[in-house]
Amino acid sequence: MKIKSIRAYLKNLALSKPYSIAGYTFSDVENVFLEVELENGMVGKGAASPAEEVVGETCKQTFKNCQSIFFENLVGRDIRHFRQLIDEVKRHFRQLPGTQAALDIALHDAFGQFLGIPVVEFYGQKITQLPTSVTIGIMSVENTLREAAEYFRLGFKVLKVKTGENVEQDIERVLKLHERFQNKLKIRVDANQGYALVDLQRFLRDTQAVDLELIEQPLPVGKEPELLNLKVEERRLLTADESLKDAHYALQLAQQPQPFGSFNIKLMKCGGILSALEIANIAQHAGIDLFWGCNDESIVSITAALHAAFACSNTRYLDLDGSFDLAEDVVSGGFILENGCMKLTRKAGLGLS
Repeated sequence: MKIKSIRAYLKNLALSKPYSIAGYTFSDVENVFLEVELENGMVGKGAASPAEEVVGETCKQTFKNCQSIFFENLVGRDIRHFRQLIDEVKRHFRQLPGTQAALDIALHDAFGQFLGIPVVEFYGQKITQLPTSVTIGIMSVENTLREAAEYFRLGFKVLKVKTGENVEQDIERVLKLHERFQNKLKIRVDANQGYALVDLQRFLRDTQAVDLELIEQPLPVGKEPELLNLKVEERRLLTADESLKDAHYALQLAQQPQPFGSFNIKLMKCGGILSALEIANIAQHAGIDLFWGCNDESIVSITAALHAAFACSNTRYLDLDGSFDLAEDVVSGGFILENGCMKLTRKAGLGLS
């Protein structure tokens, strides 16, 4: 079955409410959408929302690449060779994971529809459902508790709290959350590279009673060796995010002694489903858990990440809330969200409407 056409468009999606992380405030997000139409009329959908500050690629660059002659020359190719097409894009657009991910996701969706099965079944489904965390940005203690109460009312049981600007305030917010909700909510922390080692050590010491589930990327990229000053059990709490972009970085971070106990895989960092599974395989052999994350993204790419996550037996955590705060999107469906747990539909491809 041949590819009939490839179409790309850029859309600015408003957020229902602005939020802040260490060093940034966001009120809307650009997404690139890519449609791969087959000769039989089936349309595979892809999307990309790369974080320039992490991977050096903007949505405008992604959009331009998706309109290039290279992409035009994919028309007429056979969808059954989708893995070959993804490999060609990865080699042509090196270090541009947003461009890679847009096509990777669209081709997976089209190929799954062509086979008549969900993408996850092509790779072998290992997991049927998991709770996702929802994110609370950097804000006052009062507002943190207010947002947490609202998420709890909606059925969510896992919170990810953004920190990294002031360690004293971070400790206070986490302790107050623990005091208010006790064991009713699991708490994760994302410092977004905002700590020095001494800050992290203080945070770990003063929040021992909280039983934190994990701490994401506490130190800046390049400072990973400093984490080896921590105890092994403390390092097991840590998740690599900005330090982990693709399989090359995964190989380095998997070496003993390991600075992180889990890997945060984002399709927008590594370049799509195939690249994500490469990281997942490295992590599995190294005894490292998987934590699937996202940027502010369309349901399209969030669903793609969920298919990849559920195809990996070492997936332990989900943080796929990137579409929850969008005031608009171009699709619906993809996944089912019930009481904070995510599961996939049984529809072919990515199951998007």
